[in-house]
Amino acid sequence: MAQAPRFRKDAVAVPGEPGVPEEKHPVDETLPPLKMFTSGLQHVAAMYAGVVAPPMIVGPAVGLSATETAFLMGASLFTAGLATLLQTLGFWKIGAKLPFVNGVSFAGVTPMIAIGKGEGENALPIIFGAIIVAGVVGFFAAPYFGKLVRFFPPVVTGTVITLIGVSLLPVAFNWSQGGNSTATDYGSMRNIGMAAVTLVIVLLMRKFLRGFLQQISILLGLVAGTLIALPLGMTSFDAVKNASVVGFPTPFHFGAPQFQVAAIISMCIVMLVCMTESTADILALGKIVGRPADARTIEGGLRADTLGSAISPLFSGFMCSAFAQNIGLVAMTKVRSRFVVAAGGGILILLGLCPMAASVIGVVPLPVLGGAGIVLFGSVAASGIQTLAGAAMEKGENALIVAASVGIGLIPIAAPEFYHAFPKDLLVVLDSGISTGCVVAILLNLAFNHLGARKGAAAGGAPPPARGGGGGAASAAVWGARVSGGRWGGGGGPLLRRAHTPPGGGGGGRAGPPPPDPVPVH
Repeated sequence: MAQAPRFRKDAVAVPGEPGVPEEKHPVDETLPPLKMFTSGLQHVAAMYAGVVAPPMIVGPAVGLSATETAFLMGASLFTAGLATLLQTLGFWKIGAKLPFVNGVSFAGVTPMIAIGKGEGENALPIIFGAIIVAGVVGFFAAPYFGKLVRFFPPVVTGTVITLIGVSLLPVAFNWSQGGNSTATDYGSMRNIGMAAVTLVIVLLMRKFLRGFLQQISILLGLVAGTLIALPLGMTSFDAVKNASVVGFPTPFHFGAPQFQVAAIISMCIVMLVCMTESTADILALGKIVGRPADARTIEGGLRADTLGSAISPLFSGFMCSAFAQNIGLVAMTKVRSRFVVAAGGGILILLGLCPMAASVIGVVPLPVLGGAGIVLFGSVAASGIQTLAGAAMEKGENALIVAASVGIGLIPIAAPEFYHAFPKDLLVVLDSGISTGCVVAILLNLAFNHLGARKGAAAGGAPPPARGGGGGAASAAVWGARVSGGRWGGGGGPLLRRAHTPPGGGGGGRAGPPPPDPVPVH
């Protein structure tokens, strides 16, 4: 009788084979509880100021008292947590299932203030009604936005990612100066010095710490900066003393939503802007974590955005969208687990239910946040530049596409009053450099690389694999520019590239077909 085959002891188990478990992508990995909590808390610390700032601006603008404005802030934290859970955990076809943080969008602040000036005490119910309708409209429009992924080759995504980082840097600079331009100490040497000290602390921690401590260097830098600010009188605990321990954002606290056509149209425009920016953010994050976003991922992410926006007004929250600053945190820490961000979403919900706990994070001085923000937002811009490095800038008019898109996208930053004579409705789009830059990049890519493009041209990305003898070396050079470094690709921070020999590459014969690209190159 034939003997059973013997297996060598050094045989390598291949994930996916019978009896061998599938290996989890880092995005789907769960971490130890303490690491999960602290890493999630770091995400909350990075985006806290961005969540509470819109209600702090809109509340007084519509005539709310300090107590009612504080209620709006708690509601914004609570609804941001709900939207973040929708994005990270998801269900059915909802959620990008990436380490994605959602919060209150700044794009809606200006139109909400405009509505408030004209409607008086009914302003918030009208605003909430308009957001609900805009969220529902966006939810059903999400599948069509998902199909736009093929119009985002590296020349477009690299441009948009760079603009995201550059557009966020002024926020960090404003925080570094103190955050309130009317304050007497705005831009003082003390404020800017505190931001510089925090920046140096974060850089030193990144340089000399290892392992988990290095991953939470931003959080440690914020704690260290706050402790240094204490004896300088830059930290106030009044908010903690006056805050209540428990406070649930009761539904329809400011009255039942009202539906006004003009307000609905205005917020639908804002929703389109938010969806455009979220699409760019999803593509950016997918590249950073090594799981490039396809049409289904974008569709799920946009559905989570819009559903979160439709639910938020029920609890007195505003429109939700992706927070780009947390993309920089993922890039910097290299912690790519979506469950870490889900833990951050849970913390946001708890903060919304406990105003006193929420006010503790508010103890961190804005200059301290600004110093850490410079590193965070700069990491996003660096990732975009790295993406552009693989976008075949020497081909066709790709350099012109980047030049025009970045130039137009920087107008709101370099010249904030540039569009002052334009209609206010247009300012919702034009005042967002990310949105205008993204639209210009897409249109120019269509004009130069799609309409009338030569068959087989690979404009906007790497050239096609070489054919014929010596194809291995040529193909390896090409695909080395397109495949991210690290075990899963991506790896965070500026994306490292590693040369990989493509299938079929080698001496003589034809180079094999390239692997399918989730973001097709046009």
